[in-house]
Amino acid sequence: MNSKYLRHYTDIPALIYLLRERKITLRDPQFWEDRNDSHYLRLYRDNKKLESVSALCFTQTRERYQHWRVFANGPSGVAIRFKRLKLLEAVKRPGLHARSVKYRTLEALRGKTRAIQDLPFIKRYGFEHECEFRMIYDSETPKTSKFDIAIHLKCINRIKLSPWLHEALVPGVTEMLRSIKGCSKLKIVQSALISSEAWKKLGDSIAENAVRLTGEWVTHGDRFSRRGHS
Repeated sequence: MNSKYLRHYTDIPALIYLLRERKITLRDPQFWEDRNDSHYLRLYRDNKKLESVSALCFTQTRERYQHWRVFANGPSGVAIRFKRLKLLEAVKRPGLHARSVKYRTLEALRGKTRAIQDLPFIKRYGFEHECEFRMIYDSETPKTSKFDIAIHLKCINRIKLSPWLHEALVPGVTEMLRSIKGCSKLKIVQSALISSEAWKKLGDSIAENAVRLTGEWVTHGDRFSRRGHS
């Protein structure tokens, strides 16, 4: 998959840091929930005799419910949509590796020879829905818990606020984010994934047309039939 956008799910405090500092942050993966994933990154670090490895994850697919729930759950969640080519050009530097993640089953990996540099980009098949793209940074300097990379705000295409953020709070949050220096024209919208007026109206239209075509339906206990039929 080679989408023109890379999406990163996070929260409002992390977004404010990005917008104010003009930096994306790669972090130590040792505390990731997926222990298999962090183990592979630790193997990579140890085999290359590095002091630390930092990582940042994106998805290459459109927004999905699972992404919000797992990576940006609750009203403070956000999804930052980056312009892929601009972002990758901005972060290019020695020690930075950026690749799509490959999803494999145990059977597919057994007995196979793999290069050490492949380990940070292999995950179990059960995570395939993530469609992940990952950046990692190798560090031979003293261990660090994070690594910042300066970017231009033009790398950002759009920001989506959480679908669980109360609609009354959206204008205030939007105003606050746009008040950050250089962000006045930033495109900010709220996700309509779980409550879309356009989707609801389409359903209304389908239901209305179905009634017109089939006539009025009535209930008979646990059965449905058209009026006048049993």
